[in-house]
Amino acid sequence: MDEAERWRDLDLLLTRPGRLVGPGFEPCPELREFLQSPDCRVLCVGAGGLGCEILKDLALSGVVHIDVIDMDTIDVSNLNRQFLFRMKDVGQPKATVAAERINARVPGVKVTPHFGRIEDQPADWYRAFSLIVLGLDSLEARRYMNSVVCGFLEYDEEGQPDLATVKPMVDGGTEGFKGHARVILPGHTPCFECTLWLFPPQTKFPLCTLAETPRSPAHCIEYAHLILWGQVRQGEEFDTDNEEHMKWVYDKAAERAKQYGIPGVTFQLTQGVVKNIIPAIASTNAIISAQCVLEALKTLTCFSTGLDNYMMYVGSTGLYTHTAKYEKDPSCPVCSAGVPLEVDPDATLQQFIDQLLADPALGKLLAAPSVSYGSTDLYGRGVFEADTRPNLARRLTELLGGPEAAEGAVLTVNDKKLRGPLRVRLRLGSDMSG
Repeated sequence: MDEAERWRDLDLLLTRPGRLVGPGFEPCPELREFLQSPDCRVLCVGAGGLGCEILKDLALSGVVHIDVIDMDTIDVSNLNRQFLFRMKDVGQPKATVAAERINARVPGVKVTPHFGRIEDQPADWYRAFSLIVLGLDSLEARRYMNSVVCGFLEYDEEGQPDLATVKPMVDGGTEGFKGHARVILPGHTPCFECTLWLFPPQTKFPLCTLAETPRSPAHCIEYAHLILWGQVRQGEEFDTDNEEHMKWVYDKAAERAKQYGIPGVTFQLTQGVVKNIIPAIASTNAIISAQCVLEALKTLTCFSTGLDNYMMYVGSTGLYTHTAKYEKDPSCPVCSAGVPLEVDPDATLQQFIDQLLADPALGKLLAAPSVSYGSTDLYGRGVFEADTRPNLARRLTELLGGPEAAEGAVLTVNDKKLRGPLRVRLRLGSDMSG
């Protein structure tokens, strides 16, 4: 099959005008050339059940330069739905094997694997990608990637996001017969922190996380319950009402937790989580991956209007999808142009820092903050501490050039606990000393 025939359907999308195209869309053959050029690099985060589907869909949709990162290795329990892996691959890094399979099956594609933690990559590494697609099963990992892309975001003096600093991200997630896809354009759409209420406390875990690197006491418990039991006590049905069975699971979970340095495994917790497993469904992964990759192509080429900005899928009692336009949180500490904070006009820089640390929402994000205004360091830690320490006793309005300049000024706060800069927009209140 020649190249023109191979990409005929894609070219129909990219070379024809329409009424539903995205903003600024100009149909032309150069769009496919861009998709398949080194200038268009897409990162897939996760190579599990959803990640395998995303890699396949990206490669078959014309994206050539793909990177994939995953910290896990292949377990035999993955093989029923993570179709890029075989029995001979058990124990090998998921990212490496997934890349090899895609490269071998799809001519011309170049998938580069990265076996390791997402936290171990520097920010500039993520900056190099045109778009990031998430295929994760962890809220904390999503929040980390959210902070990375929002950390690139810059605002102008009017509080409008600089388009050149917007790093698009598409997120997919599945849980049994349910799933979601969402598009995050930092500064334009809500980020994860804006909509954390969408994620209730997790008490159920996908199977694919249990047999690999454990991250919580519940992972250790379900590993003993679902995997070790079948290996050690083959043919014996697990009975949740049998105290000896539950004690066996608790003992094995405690051993695994000790091995990985995870505290918190108790007999009571063991009883509470053994029934809360939700199986991963291959068809759900396929549906959500298709939506994610479609949105990725829309974002990269604007051939159609994109999802605005959240899609939910439910397949347990039929086929149901719902889209919703969630709103940004203007006080979001991660993606907003500046978290509003009312300060005393006579407050010193030290008092401002103390107020940050005492704030119920902001204080939990900070430990030892540094403060800057534009390119000026007002107070810095480490090698800058001695030079900027005298500023702590000066009035904040004085440091910013007077009350008029201070009103609405955006200060940048950095801290070792933050994954990106925190922007704080000042509001001068009345004298707050009394």
